[in-house]
Amino acid sequence: MITRRLFDFPDFGWRNSFEEMERMRRYLDQVLGQSEAGLRIPAAGVFPLVNLTETKENYMLRAELPGVTAQDLDIQTTGRNITISGERKIEPDPNVRYHRREREPGRFSRAMTLPGDIDREKIEASLENGVLTITIPKSEKARPRQITIKS
Repeated sequence: MITRRLFDFPDFGWRNSFEEMERMRRYLDQVLGQSEAGLRIPAAGVFPLVNLTETKENYMLRAELPGVTAQDLDIQTTGRNITISGERKIEPDPNVRYHRREREPGRFSRAMTLPGDIDREKIEASLENGVLTITIPKSEKARPRQITIKS
């Protein structure tokens, strides 16, 4: 069909739908500038970048905060939410002309809802080499419990 040859419309008569979806994904990745490895470029203005992981006992939140000191950070919890806020201070250099400036100074705030209940009294945080690590213990009722079977 002429529309198929000119516009590369899918022809479901000879391809299955999964092949078409994969072709469209590759095309969108190419258009958006993403690599085949699946690397994602973070959205502009999202700071700090975080990873939230879970073990049997804790949630672990790691945030990249280069150049931010512990005194410039504020961590608060309410219910199952945790908020990291602070200020990134970067002294401008009047003797240079910027060609690209991606690190901006200013206030930031990042809030997340955790998947389960937490023990707010036992939360610990540390800042080492620009990485903030927050250990958030799960509440006793949220932790998995082994149940023995009586016979």
